[in-house]
This record gives sequence, structure tokens and C-alpha cells, in this order.
Amino acid sequence: MRLVDWNIQWGRGVDGRVDLARIVREARALCDFDIMCMQEVTRGFHEPQQMGGLAGGPSADQFAELAALLPGMTVTDAIGSDLPGVGVGGGKQRRQFGNAIVTRLPVRQVLRHSLPWPADPAKPSMLRVALEAVIDTDVGPLRVISTHLEFYSETQRLAQVERLRELHQEACGHARRPARAEKQDSPFADSGRPMNAIVCGDFNSAFESAAYRKMLEPIAGAPAFADACTLAHGNDARAATVGLYDREQWPDGPFACDFVFVTEDLAPRVACCEVDAHSRSSDHQPMWLELR
Repeated sequence: MRLVDWNIQWGRGVDGRVDLARIVREARALCDFDIMCMQEVTRGFHEPQQMGGLAGGPSADQFAELAALLPGMTVTDAIGSDLPGVGVGGGKQRRQFGNAIVTRLPVRQVLRHSLPWPADPAKPSMLRVALEAVIDTDVGPLRVISTHLEFYSETQRLAQVERLRELHQEACGHARRPARAEKQDSPFADSGRPMNAIVCGDFNSAFESAAYRKMLEPIAGAPAFADACTLAHGNDARAATVGLYDREQWPDGPFACDFVFVTEDLAPRVACCEVDAHSRSSDHQPMWLELR
């Protein structure tokens, strides 16, 4: 099972050009992925920058654009920041900023989790979200979570990591004690979910920071998480995932802040976890994981 994780910065490369097709091409060139997790996917931010749009001019609906670029795959979305539309005329499209999971594999439940947003008046921030899909893979059913934590506020990041851990604990409770479906065509479906999980995304937290370390702490009643890159490479120097080429947004230089965490039961299956150091199609570098 191959997974790509990438903060795509709405497809805006270091050259300033927005090109979602380029993102898809590069992801496919990395590996024949079964699942792709993305952060910073947008809808409604297509207006000019001076009118509230994003730099480079993304399409009006990047989730729909991904579906067109990847026919036959399932595209799921979760919106963190959901703001009023801008522009002229009626029917203004809301501006939405969030995460996506794209897969060619069968998808069971999809869950959208708003993450904590405690007040931190000294820091700008936005509402963050974790998108979870229960996917049937060749290594068994997995919960795959694409997330993106707050950039400016460590208070919020730490609260968000704690919520990710609580959600994992909750899911493992459903795995051990599932409720039967009310009936086949009911929204009261079987609540059973697998314990095995992958949590990936832009944690906006440096390697070995407080938020990173918290993700690795034991969790009562649930398998703990391990860093897939550490499993694959041991104590080798951590590859940077941001700031390699975009020095305007990252003046302090490159470092690692994107991670793929797997539950400890999956640790023996980690065949590789790599960072592509060559792409310039976002301010972040794509990562890929292979489980066997």
C-alpha cells in the first residue's frame, strides 16, 4: 500500500504558478499511490488577491478539479476555514480551505473532525480540521487521517495534537466494542473501525518539538503512534519538508514539519518513508510511505 502526503499550498509552486495538474503528475511519478493525503486545498479562493483570493489564482473548486484529474478515484474533503464569499454579483461562493484524501481503494466511513481552537489573542489563527477515511487496503482496513495544525499558536497546536490522540482512543473503543447497524439502509451504520491508523500532514511543528513528542506518547487503551520516517531511517538526519526553495515564506531555512505517523502494529510493515527533495511545486516537499 502506497500513500503520498503533501501540503500542496493550493498547487502554487515556488515559481508562483498554480498548477494542480503538476501536483498530480509529480505525486504519480513518486509512486503508484493508492492514497494521497493533501492539505491546503481550496474552494472559492479564485478571485483576484486584492478581492480576497489567493496568490496565483486557484480554480473555483480544487476538490472538483482533483476529481477530474484523477478519474476513478474517490475524493473526500474536509473544510477547516469556511468564510464568506467575495466578488461582485449574487450567489458568491464561500471561501473554503481544508484537506483532501484521494484514493482508488474502497472507502467505508468518512469522518470530519474539527480540531480545538482555544483563544490565543496574541496570534492570528484559523480553524483546523482532521479528515478521516476508513479504507480497505491490501494490508487490511486502515483509518487514514489527513490533518493540518495551526501555524502561529503553539497553544492551539498542542490542543490539536491532544485531540488527535483522543480521536484515536475513541476509534479504538469502537474497534473493541462496535455497535451493530440498525438496518442495512440506515444511517445508523455499524460503528466498527480498525485500530490500525495512519495520521499524516503538516503539523507546523519541528521535528522533536513539544507537539511532535506528544504524538508519540503512550495512549491508554490504544496502540501508540510511531514516526514512519524514524522506523525507515533510524537516527539518520531528518530530511527537510519545507523551506528548501521558498526562502521568502521560510527565511530561517529548511526544516521538517510534515510527518507520517503509523500505529505501532503497522511498524513492521513500513518498507519505506521518503521525502522528495527535488519538487518545487509547493512550498512543502511531498512525502511517500509504503507498507508491505
